[in-house]
Amino acid sequence: MMVTELSPEISPEISIESEMKKSYLDYAMSVIIGRALPDVRDGLKPVHRRVLFAMRELKNDWNKPYKKSARIVGDVIGKYHPHGDTAVYDTIVRMTQDFSLRYPLVDGQGNFGSIDGDSAAAMRYTEIRMAKIAHEMLADLDKETVNVVPNYDESLTEPQVLPSKIPSLLVNGSSGIAVGMATNIPPHNLTEIVNALYALIDNPEITWQELLEHVPGPDFPTYGIIYGTNGIYEAYKTGRGIIRVRARVRVEKDPKSNQETIVVDEIPYQVNKARLIEKIAELMKNKQIEGLRYVRDESDREGMRIAMGLKRDQVAEVIINQLYKHTQMETSFGIILLAVINNRPKVFNFKELLEQFILHRKDVIIRRTRYELRKAEERAHILEGLKIALENLDEVVALIRSSSNALEAKTRLIETFNLTPVQAQAILDMRLQRLTGLEREKIIEEYENLLKDIAWFKEILSSERLILDIVKQELAAIKEEFGDKRRTEIVEATRELTLEDMIAEEDMVVTISKEGYIKRNPITLYQSQRRGGKGKTAMGTKEEDFVELLFVASTHHTFLFFTNQGKVYWCKVYEIPQAGRASKGKAIVNLLNFEKDEKLTTVLAVPAFEPGSHIIMATRDGLVKKTDIMAYSRPRAGGIIALNLVQGDELITARITDGTYNVFLCSASGKSIRFHESDVRPTGRTTKGVRGIRLAKNDILVGMEVLSHGQTLFAATENGYGKRTLIDEYPVQKRGGKGVITIKTSERNGKVVAILLVDEENDLMLMTDRGKLIRMPISSISVISRNTQGVKLIGMDTGERVIGAARLAETVKDEEEVMQEEIEALPEEDTKGENKEDE
Repeated sequence: MMVTELSPEISPEISIESEMKKSYLDYAMSVIIGRALPDVRDGLKPVHRRVLFAMRELKNDWNKPYKKSARIVGDVIGKYHPHGDTAVYDTIVRMTQDFSLRYPLVDGQGNFGSIDGDSAAAMRYTEIRMAKIAHEMLADLDKETVNVVPNYDESLTEPQVLPSKIPSLLVNGSSGIAVGMATNIPPHNLTEIVNALYALIDNPEITWQELLEHVPGPDFPTYGIIYGTNGIYEAYKTGRGIIRVRARVRVEKDPKSNQETIVVDEIPYQVNKARLIEKIAELMKNKQIEGLRYVRDESDREGMRIAMGLKRDQVAEVIINQLYKHTQMETSFGIILLAVINNRPKVFNFKELLEQFILHRKDVIIRRTRYELRKAEERAHILEGLKIALENLDEVVALIRSSSNALEAKTRLIETFNLTPVQAQAILDMRLQRLTGLEREKIIEEYENLLKDIAWFKEILSSERLILDIVKQELAAIKEEFGDKRRTEIVEATRELTLEDMIAEEDMVVTISKEGYIKRNPITLYQSQRRGGKGKTAMGTKEEDFVELLFVASTHHTFLFFTNQGKVYWCKVYEIPQAGRASKGKAIVNLLNFEKDEKLTTVLAVPAFEPGSHIIMATRDGLVKKTDIMAYSRPRAGGIIALNLVQGDELITARITDGTYNVFLCSASGKSIRFHESDVRPTGRTTKGVRGIRLAKNDILVGMEVLSHGQTLFAATENGYGKRTLIDEYPVQKRGGKGVITIKTSERNGKVVAILLVDEENDLMLMTDRGKLIRMPISSISVISRNTQGVKLIGMDTGERVIGAARLAETVKDEEEVMQEEIEALPEEDTKGENKEDE
């Protein structure tokens, strides 16, 4: 698009695209060079440099009285920095804060804000002067050590960069956002940086790894702890890296009340203490952190102190990990070593920043030495003339007395003694007191000393080694004057903080009802009772519901939930809702977000995912599949495929094995097969499986168990019949056969609806399609041979049928049984039985 002016001969056509591009680039460069990024040499942005220069011009020195901040701000914006006074004052405030700069450059008197985020008082109330260390940044400024440039209106000049003896870019750091780039350089310890500069001067080939022996990492003014060194290594090697900084925490215990208090003495750099406390209080209010009684700020003039009272029976380490996870007690600091060099931004590595400072100091020393050499030679030149005049004093006096004016005297001196105009003028300007004997000796002595200085300056300029020695000497003086100990501790390595780190590990009783409700309770809730006690209810259920599964598991254990559609879902024990003993808990379908028509078939408890164990699964069509348990060790929110199902098939059960079990399958027609699990080759997670039992037409698989010693096999039919049979009566065959009869199915019995591995102490629950339930002890059911019809278990109405059977996780014990064992052992015994089934 082109824009044409009304008078083309006055103004040519201008391309909007090119004009916008040029204007934006000009603006971007102005922000990059003139506002947001520090110079690699003195480590200062223009506004910081102008503040220090204005204070120097006002002689606002460290050992002189304070001046009003408003006066400094006025000079800065009026002479050098034509921007808002608020921006300049905010800069001065930050240069004063000992929690913002590792080595503050301005000494303030008054309210300059706090680590709580309080703002500083108005500039008309506060007073400032340069800090002593700031003078080292301005030293030798009047010796032509740096270039000077005109100010914004060209009425004055200002330094383009400061001579700075302090490696300010590293010791105080810098942060800024420009256009398309940003810098974030952390502060460091001055002593360590000086030591690194020594090492680099002595060995220019030193590697960045060797420099780390002198500078292990950043050193923040607010102390704290840096966790992990990988981020430091990456930043020092490439110029970019991320480090994690944590608050320093300790736990105090009151010897009288025995209560514990978490105390924070140091917080990460640039964290607002007041907001941190507000965040902790908000987390307590929202029940995200439930282990704290209170949080309060107990800081005083002696130092920082945030106190958090722990509730009884809380693990301090768990609460501390929660605080690290959810608050700014742990923060990330992204290091970007970006600075301006030759009016161009560049990302440096750590060694390059040190090299640039050394180059800057070399240049400053060379320019200073040249200046001092020139001044010494100019003075020596004058002293040579004075020396000639003193040697010919009578003649000089007579010549001056006989001259009619100063110009004639100057001309005659030049001609008579072969002097330069400068020397002749110096003789004319010399006071009569310089003609005394003592003064004459001083002139001679000064001249001789100047000759030595001139020789020394020339030697310096001819030797790079001497220049570097001077750099080291000046750094040694800086280190002696301002060096201090490291504040921030660096911990070599740490693992990633996981959610489990924030959960106290303790045993829980997990109960699952037949209707699919789940909950957990601490095992301590079921405390030991004396003989004859009545025990405690583990779950309150509806009349037609009951506790089918009971586990004792750690909060860090994992539950695998398998569904009829061949999917598996994960749930950590600590994710299961904790509810009262009388509560039925939460529906599993809501906890795991099952898909439509998806139903729970099996729950497996996994203490840890370890190679060597397998999960074996069976489908309604008689297929079995075995997969390494590690294939199910990476949870996903929406579950994963446990096995691929043929259309119309369903997963009916799953069990955990270790390679030593026999697998038992039973069909609705009463056929069963027993084979060793080694007959099933382990396959991947998404395979379909292999034939476990060959089913007749219209027959389906109703159950699978993995066999263990000491149990019997219970089978129930739809017409209310059932029996128990010894496992040894079932021969071990090869998988894929038709199997043998486990119970005769007839018109009287009906089809098999369920098989269960049971012990003598188990209780059994039968369910009918009309909602009828009957509970009976397993011991009341006779053990009979395999090829039989069984006995009547439940009386039913016409058309009613049994739809399922379940082994109860809890048993009702009579008084004599209760007297023989303690109630606390009940969950453990039942869990052992359940684990045998699951394993």
